[in-house]
Amino acid sequence: MFTGIIEEEGHLQTAEPLEGGKRLTIACSFAGELRVDQSVSVNGACLTVTRIGDGAFEATAVEETLAKTTLGTLVPGSSVNLERALQPDQRLDGHMVQGHVDGIGTIVSIERLPGSFLCRIAFDPACAHLLVPTGSVAVDGISFTVARLDEETFTVSVIPHTSELTNAGSWEAGGRVNLEFDLVGKYIARGLETGRNR
Repeated sequence: MFTGIIEEEGHLQTAEPLEGGKRLTIACSFAGELRVDQSVSVNGACLTVTRIGDGAFEATAVEETLAKTTLGTLVPGSSVNLERALQPDQRLDGHMVQGHVDGIGTIVSIERLPGSFLCRIAFDPACAHLLVPTGSVAVDGISFTVARLDEETFTVSVIPHTSELTNAGSWEAGGRVNLEFDLVGKYIARGLETGRNR
């Protein structure tokens, strides 16, 4: 479980093709504090640490993960948002994020404002029932509040702090981002759906 509060912007060192996936080597300052089998959110996708090296860790993204996220498009040098798993005694400053990406969104526009910018993102309309105005959504692992919402797009406001500490500062129109919708909302939607089908 994660919070969507990014710890650090890491960088991909290598992406080695494997049968049915890729082995990613990611450099970050806390690599030495990790243990094999721990979970790390990488651009919002929960990956398991398989090896720790000099200032970097390795994780395998299997074929299913590569198909449902943007991890397969990363190249050496790409910046990635990193967050270690939530500990029980920590404050939940963002919202409950599983690291289970629901789909990929496309950045439609970036609107620069004094001191912030608005990012409008297109999503699969089939997921419209999972978004509500002022609700929570994780974008590349970052916890955001939905500022504006219509049938096919939602907008988030990105403050300078977020822009400086995450890869949100490099987002551009046409770019693709990983989306995870609110966990509680997904359970409610599923409950209503199964209730109707009885």
